[in-house]
Parts: sequence; C-alpha cells; structure tokens
Amino acid sequence: MNLHDIREDYSKQELDSLHCHDNPLEQFKIWLNDAMTAKVNEPTAMNIATVDANGRPSSRMVLLKEVNDDGFVFFSNYDSRKGQALAVNPYISITFFWAELERQVRIEGVVEKLDERSSDEYFDSRPYTSRIGAWASEQSQVIADKSVIVKRAAMFGIKHPLHVPRPPHWGGYLVRADKVEFWQGRPSRLHDRIRYRLDGDEWVVERLAP
Repeated sequence: MNLHDIREDYSKQELDSLHCHDNPLEQFKIWLNDAMTAKVNEPTAMNIATVDANGRPSSRMVLLKEVNDDGFVFFSNYDSRKGQALAVNPYISITFFWAELERQVRIEGVVEKLDERSSDEYFDSRPYTSRIGAWASEQSQVIADKSVIVKRAAMFGIKHPLHVPRPPHWGGYLVRADKVEFWQGRPSRLHDRIRYRLDGDEWVVERLAP
C-alpha cells in the first residue's frame, strides 16, 4: 500500500460567507444538525488538544454534550491528564470532522469549569454504571491490571447502591470560543474555509486560503 496514492476529491457542497449565520455558535448548530440528520457516525465526537505545564501538547477524543450561547460543553475527570493540563493552561483547541459531509470545524478558546449545579444535573442524568465508573476510575493513572478497576467499581457499587453523588474530581468544562473555522471540502483541494474571529464583542467573518 502506497499512502501517497490515497486521496479523495471532495465535491458534495460548498460554503459561502454570505450564506453563513452571523454567529459561529448558531452556524455550528446548523452544521451539527446536518451531521445528525445525515446519521454521521458519532456526530458529537470531537478531538480536544491541550498543552501541559512543560509545553507538551496532547489530544484525545471526547463527546460534546452541549452547545449554548456561552460556548461548548464537555465533561471529564478534573484529575486526568487533560484536566491537569487545563488547570495550568486553560487554552484549548477542538476539531470536529464529519467525513460523510466532507466537513470540518476547528474551534479555539479558553476553558473554565462549569458551575457545580450544571455538573450535578448532567451527572445525575447518566446511567448508574457510568456514575459508578466516574468514582472507580482514577483516570490517566498507571494501574497494575484491569482487576483494579473492577474491584473499585464493585466497592463503590456497594457504597452507593442507589444514589451516586458526583465525585468532587469530576465535572464539566465550558469552552468560550474566540476563533471558529468552518471547512468544506471542494474539488482540486480548493477547499472553502470560513473563519469567525472574535474582536472585542464582535465576530469578524473572514475567508481563508485553502
């Protein structure tokens, strides 16, 4: 297999700033709805990239749980590698890629912890086993083998047979975006790229070279 020969010519749709919403969060909602309507595989899956105290970047896939007027929301263990990185460097980069629609969205911004009430409400809506898992997993820590997690899950299941409170080390993050780019694949690699850039309180819309 020669990786140099693998290529795809995109041609399904095009993107013009004249047809975009003035607010990137509203434009994102339109595209997310398109992805869900098209039954894209894992439409809410996003790659988030963080940088730790030593300047080393890392990225991983998480699920978007909400987009509102303030920004983008996801949940995680605050003590995980991503949580530790965000504690010292609150800047984040997010990428959505919907291959079936030949679309990509890139988001940059600043992260803050979601308020405790919102974190509690979402945690309480999760399945029982997921709530137990949040207690059982010391995320990103080295463990001897899988039995460690199984035993911890059993222990917390006994401790919380009915109501499982939210662990203090687990909760939501809100990403307040200051840059959002919408990418639509086009033929001959002449892709459409429309970027929203926050200037003060106003969004500036710009077309970028592909």
